[in-house]
Amino acid sequence: MPSVLLVEDRDSLRNMLRSTLESEGFSVEEAADGRRAIDALSSGRFLAVVTDLKLPGADGHEVLAAARDADPNVPVVVMSAYGTVEDAVGAIKNGAFDFLAKPVDPDHLVLLLRRAVERRALLEENLLLKQEFADHLGFPRIIGDSPILVEVSRQIQKAAATDATILLQGESGTGKELFARAIHFLSPRKKAPFVAISCAAIPETLLENELFGHERGAYTGAVSTRSGRVELADRGTLFLDEIGELGPGVQAKLLRVLQERTFERVGGNRTLSVNIRIVAATNRDLRRAVAQGQFREDLFFRLAVVAVTVPPLRERVDDIPALADHFLEKYRREVGRETLTFSAASREAMQSHPWPGNVREMENCVERAAILVEGESIEPSHLGLGAGAGHRGDLDAFARAVGVEGGLDDVGARARDLAEKLVIERALAEAGGNKSRAAEALDVNYKRLLARIRELGLNDRGEA
Repeated sequence: MPSVLLVEDRDSLRNMLRSTLESEGFSVEEAADGRRAIDALSSGRFLAVVTDLKLPGADGHEVLAAARDADPNVPVVVMSAYGTVEDAVGAIKNGAFDFLAKPVDPDHLVLLLRRAVERRALLEENLLLKQEFADHLGFPRIIGDSPILVEVSRQIQKAAATDATILLQGESGTGKELFARAIHFLSPRKKAPFVAISCAAIPETLLENELFGHERGAYTGAVSTRSGRVELADRGTLFLDEIGELGPGVQAKLLRVLQERTFERVGGNRTLSVNIRIVAATNRDLRRAVAQGQFREDLFFRLAVVAVTVPPLRERVDDIPALADHFLEKYRREVGRETLTFSAASREAMQSHPWPGNVREMENCVERAAILVEGESIEPSHLGLGAGAGHRGDLDAFARAVGVEGGLDDVGARARDLAEKLVIERALAEAGGNKSRAAEALDVNYKRLLARIRELGLNDRGEA
């Protein structure tokens, strides 16, 4: 459980209050002046703050402001031996939970803290699913209020406040990277880097170098020392997506990072220390991979200190209408057609579709429909989920999306780009987001597929 930050310059009072709070089950971190308190708030997440108003270094008003800036939901109790009505009103107006005049009644303080913690729990109950949370962090909102999604968000919020390694399990396209970013920004490491890497997107021969960096002269072309993702994530969070694709050599080196927080760069013999939290994600059954000898058992248990399964879309059908409307609003703006709507038939089709590619597949379907629809109503045929208007209508819609301006070569290039974009999106959805399987299905070289994904602007498509 996060600590209560106790800020008091008088040693005797601070020691007495600490003993009282600890006897009531609270964990306590102390600061003897305002500056130390502000430093602690900038690097850690606290259950509550109890601060004197008059302090050396920085006063209680500055500590209150720093606490609110670090975590708007943290309750702050302000104490003062020279308290006036104006002081109390000012503290409450600036966001303090309550104001106590000294001498402090320890029992009253404990009662206030229990109330404050209860209120905080209510405020944060569905924090991950709130629009304000996503807006503040600057990444797409996790959409839905189905019971299974609410429970997953609660599990993740509890784990985020600790420094435990977290394994996010679930099918591709379910939103695991969004949850990983939320974990980082709900953690004490939120002001440090969040570094992500897909273990499946980089050939195994290059992955070790990408993770751990290299020393100058480690191999031909290594003209300078280069830091890897592990080093770049120091003091922050390293997100290892598709960790089930790691080869045995890299698995052994990653295990050492988890056990000892040390590593060597490729071509180096100097041991480096790193302070990171690891969040991993996989769409594979790692227990089965362990049983088949494809994944180290000791690494699995190190990764799965807290294991959370993100549910597939077919298990949260109540969230389908809200997700569909969210994506429609997004692509209305992108294609400049604010009056686009879903027909009743398309809503029914989306509700009954199994969505093997999960949220990512839904986004691709809605984007394709927004591009190809002829009128203002999106039908199941535009989504690719049912019988449609016929071959001729689809061709006409495709031609309108491409445009007929320019010469034959220009039109042909645009048509090829759009066709390949739609085909690649479908292949990725059917492969559950696995690029290797999509390349096989499309009968194309893996590197060529990655290059085409980048050229078509599909590389940064996030999960929601």
